[in-house]
Amino acid sequence: MAPRLLIVAYGNPLRSDDGVAWRAAAALQKIFSPAQAEILTLHQLGPELAENASRSECVIFVDATTGPGHPGEIQAKEVLLSDSHAEASALCHAMSPSHVLALAAQLYRRRPRAFCITVVGKNFNHGESLSPAVEAALPALLARIEELATQR
Repeated sequence: MAPRLLIVAYGNPLRSDDGVAWRAAAALQKIFSPAQAEILTLHQLGPELAENASRSECVIFVDATTGPGHPGEIQAKEVLLSDSHAEASALCHAMSPSHVLALAAQLYRRRPRAFCITVVGKNFNHGESLSPAVEAALPALLARIEELATQR
């Protein structure tokens, strides 16, 4: 049986703060067992995620953002799927979380609950280290993901 929780961490780990989701995923693999959660690290979202999402009760997308907000600020929102998204195209290069969910609904007739959690970054230049504000936000990010995972 597949885990009921899917965590999708995406971004570029070689672009400083854009790699925060990958760092979070590595830490989450120590918190959740494979039976509890499927944790994926990706550079971008694609149509193939619709199948993974369709097998889950809850999907949490984790990413960095340029704002608005101050560096290190964690923003969480539920991803709602309106019927207008049900016609999403699978032919685009990169997708949004709502498009992944629209494909899951269209192809597999499944609509898992979903959240998007972002961390406002400061530095998106080449590099593997996080800015001090984003590094400091990592424990709160993990706690917020755990909280959402238990709310299902």
